Amino acid sequence: MMMNIQPQSPGSWKKINLGSEKLRKFFIKHLDHIYLAKQHLVSKLPALMDNVQFSDLKNAMTETTSLVDKQLARIELIYTLMDESVTDRNMNGLTGLIDDAFEAIREQAREPELRDLSIIYYLQNIESVEMASFQILQMAAVKLENKQIGQLLKENYDDAKAGRTLFLLISSKYIIS
Repeated sequence: MMMNIQPQSPGSWKKINLGSEKLRKFFIKHLDHIYLAKQHLVSKLPALMDNVQFSDLKNAMTETTSLVDKQLARIELIYTLMDESVTDRNMNGLTGLIDDAFEAIREQAREPELRDLSIIYYLQNIESVEMASFQILQMAAVKLENKQIGQLLKENYDDAKAGRTLFLLISSKYIIS
């Protein structure tokens, strides 16, 4: 189904006016989400790797673990720069994707190729969500007028993009060859 969205003239767009305090709360809440999801991912990656058969995927997951550790350190620096700390929130989004990967592993226990492909599928989806999250937070950092935080988020976005590309290349190798 195609949505029929009519372009509006720039003067007719309603401007969203977020005060700096509202934007700051939004920023911290969503930074918490991505931070806690990354912590969950790091805690689950070793168990995922134990279920991987193909060495290319195992190597990519090892590299991902290293990148996620760096991303977590950058996010911790952002908390410090904002004089905030992470709030343990109830989260289901990204952590659910990670947990779904384990369900796929159980379902495909006897088919290592499909199991590896499922792991790639979920990791690539996680990277895509992270990319989108970092982009929105980066825009918020511009509005919050903090270039250093924006740069840290850009570095995390670049890492997520590189990871997504790597998993895409690996999946194409398994599907096409």
